[in-house]
Amino acid sequence: MTLNTSTTVRELAVEMPGATRIFERLKIDYCCGGARTLEDACAAAGLKTEDVRRLLEETKVLEAHGAEAIDFQSASLTELVKYILEKHHVFTKEEMERLNALLEKVCNVHGQNHTELLRIKALFQSLCADLKPHMFKEEQVLFPYIVRLEEAVNRKQMPLPPPFGTVRNPVLMMMMEHDTAGELLRGMREASSNYAAPADACISYRTLYQALEAFEQDLHQHIHLENNILFPRATEMESAACSV
Repeated sequence: MTLNTSTTVRELAVEMPGATRIFERLKIDYCCGGARTLEDACAAAGLKTEDVRRLLEETKVLEAHGAEAIDFQSASLTELVKYILEKHHVFTKEEMERLNALLEKVCNVHGQNHTELLRIKALFQSLCADLKPHMFKEEQVLFPYIVRLEEAVNRKQMPLPPPFGTVRNPVLMMMMEHDTAGELLRGMREASSNYAAPADACISYRTLYQALEAFEQDLHQHIHLENNILFPRATEMESAACSV
């Protein structure tokens, strides 16, 4: 694709998977806030657009030489669902349990002197409370339908109508819940001063911040794959199948 400043951040993230690493490093929201142009996103982050564009050009060259092993655009919807479940859902569930225990430990030791930890703990618990039923709905309802939809299309059959009417309905709900998750992640980042551990932080404290930041990055990529690739393609596939 041609890189220009009027391209949206979402388009760049979809067409150039390696761009997401740059956006993470520069604190540019590409999942929930991906509708902004590159120029607007850079201005909001206080960055020079040309500097970011140059980094993206370098990434584009690397990808052309096979740096990215998975082409999410050409993968089947079933493959995308499998990837999201095995990589992101498994990671999220494991880390929620581990980080809740680590937060409890660090808050007990440092919470009195660093009250921001209590705020982070409350936000993370809210995030977990939202993500658990969110992933359950995806795993039990939405994702199985997307897989069945693709199977029907591949067999040149009309997909069976789902109980929720059209895939757009659960997709819109999932995207709204993604927005809520994004707000909670931003709140945690602000409360932690961009996950900068204080001078008196112990090993557990520093480990907590590193793990929370890694959790944030994984969830950003997770949401991006669903919002910007899986959901639009599933919606388009259903529309095409039902219009035949």
